Amino acid sequence: MPSSREIHLVRRPDGMPRPEDFAEVETAVGDAADGQVLVQNLYMSVDPAMRPRLTAGQALNEAMMGGALGRVVQSKTDAFAVGDLVTSRMGFREYFVSGEKGLTRLTPDPDLPLTVHMHALGMTGFTAYGGILFIGQLKDGEQVFVSTAAGAVGSVAAQIAKIKDCYVVGSTGSADKAAWLKDEVGLDAVINYKETPIREALEAATPKGLDVYFENVGGAHLEAALRRMNTLGRIPVCGMISGYNDGQSAVRNLSNIIYSRVMLRGFVGTDFMHLYGDFQRDMAGWLKDGKVKYQETILEGIDNAPAAMIGLMEGRNTGKMLVRLAS
Repeated sequence: MPSSREIHLVRRPDGMPRPEDFAEVETAVGDAADGQVLVQNLYMSVDPAMRPRLTAGQALNEAMMGGALGRVVQSKTDAFAVGDLVTSRMGFREYFVSGEKGLTRLTPDPDLPLTVHMHALGMTGFTAYGGILFIGQLKDGEQVFVSTAAGAVGSVAAQIAKIKDCYVVGSTGSADKAAWLKDEVGLDAVINYKETPIREALEAATPKGLDVYFENVGGAHLEAALRRMNTLGRIPVCGMISGYNDGQSAVRNLSNIIYSRVMLRGFVGTDFMHLYGDFQRDMAGWLKDGKVKYQETILEGIDNAPAAMIGLMEGRNTGKMLVRLAS
């Protein structure tokens, strides 16, 4: 019976999450019963979409939920064998016991790092893939803007648009990230919104307007994009991180949606699960061919999970934020 450390939310954040909003708790994890497995988590994911749940949805004084990749260390079911790699929503803990439901066996691509299945070749990448191609209805050669373009989702969405021969503008909040997007990823224009006001910068970078805006930020970014949308443009809304901590994401020109006949639609990955096979084939090929590049920020140990959450909200990560829990 192993002991397991896990991270609990003990206080609802007031604005930006703080270390005292979380607690590390050590607990005993039982052996697997019939029909169950015992899983040791190897990596856990930290994502912007977790922040709203800290305000409403995530129970207090319980292990937090989040994406994880683990290894079966004990099995009492024919569905999984010891040594199988599995993905789950049981992050923020080192070990857990589970039935078959909620676990997905992972067969890693031998030509790619294991961690890529936590972002570009996982649900992060799938969110970008379906969001821009299915929800955004992207067509070859269009004018595209992606906010938080150096993030785990935004970077994939931007690169898919480049693969489709689009003119792509990305925004980010640091010089290092801007340089990576311009020099390594090859975006046509990159805006550092902390150096140049987003409204003026986006107008200068989009002389032909915008057909698709992949939305991750909200607030001033959305307002700026609405001014540049072409007739019948599309805005797939993946996130609105600017309002997650202070609850403010005011936009003063929503009427542009009417006059330009713009489609603005929120989405989640389960909206296009029928595309998952296509995504795995396409993304694995793009990664191996070097058409999709990625970056990772990996913190070590469950005790650093709160710091990873806070760091993500403060933009201290480069690319995908992960926490390594075991070798």
